Amino acid sequence: MSEKVIMMTAQRTSAPAIPFPLEAPTGLLADRLARPLHDLRISVTDRCNFRCVYCMPKAVFDNDYQYLPHTSLLSFEEITRIAQLFIAHGVEKIRLTGGEPLLRKNIERLIGMLAELKTVSGKPLDLTLTTNASLLARKAQSLKDAGLQRVTVSLDALDNATFQRMNDVDFKVDDVLKGIDVAHQVGLGPIKINMVVKGGMNDQQILPMARHFKDTSYILRFIEYMDVGASNGWKMDEVIPSSEVVRRIGAELPLVPVAANYSGETASRWRYADGGGEIGLISSVTQAFCSDCSRARLSTEGKVYTCLFASSGYDLRALLREGRTDAEISTALAHLWRARSDRYSELRTNDTDGLARGAKVEMSYIGG
Repeated sequence: MSEKVIMMTAQRTSAPAIPFPLEAPTGLLADRLARPLHDLRISVTDRCNFRCVYCMPKAVFDNDYQYLPHTSLLSFEEITRIAQLFIAHGVEKIRLTGGEPLLRKNIERLIGMLAELKTVSGKPLDLTLTTNASLLARKAQSLKDAGLQRVTVSLDALDNATFQRMNDVDFKVDDVLKGIDVAHQVGLGPIKINMVVKGGMNDQQILPMARHFKDTSYILRFIEYMDVGASNGWKMDEVIPSSEVVRRIGAELPLVPVAANYSGETASRWRYADGGGEIGLISSVTQAFCSDCSRARLSTEGKVYTCLFASSGYDLRALLREGRTDAEISTALAHLWRARSDRYSELRTNDTDGLARGAKVEMSYIGG
């Protein structure tokens, strides 16, 4: 039987084109390691107004850094079309990321478009967004009105001096906390707070953060400092293992492990023994969770990445703009996922230095 072929090319790399035969698989998907496709993370902008040291350090992302032109970005209509195709293959959760997603003009319109989509089972789509909260107080109500369900906020310290060293633009902690409170008031919850822990820089804030968010409705999550991209100067000796985070908190505020909410959840869960809420630990470095990773990522300009630590992505925008049908693009997605065998974090465990030095796409380009 003869085959037509879609060629999906890698962005910003020399990776070869990948052929996808147009014999259309349908329905739910599993990759080579039997992992389903469940989550889609969509980066809506490569721009951010912070210069966090672990993501967009000023030494690289300076005033001369060239961001993508607007014409290169996926339109809201293109994003929604791709999202619908992913949903047909089993995606039930979409997270909007960046850069800083609230910098994307009229982001509420995109949220409204995505909020109308239904999963294969007919349930509403789980639609959420990760933000640095710099614009959250101003936009929380409009985000909720558009159909956003909840937000995750990045906050790396309560001490203002430490927080400003981390974000490197002198943004104040109080303004983030205000954004969190306004988001809670309008019903964007449950709200998760993400703290990236970098040894020697903000790890002294682990306990203050735990104390502050204990006995609230907010879920604090501690993220091991990861070797995402090639710009943050990552070193293994700056990683504070999640086990150490649990030890420090548990010595003062006893913790009890909790079962995962669902298969593939990124964070291991712990609750306070006295009933004062819960925390999460995202341990990509020391306790790799590749074996049940169910996430795909769509970059700002329409490249699909099957791993946060990928070095190349595959071009869906080209397929959209050359007039390919939904069936053709859906088939390309299916073959891409079925060919997936990524397990970077597991491999890094055995070769920390070698893998960390490899070329990887920046987190600001595909989101966290």
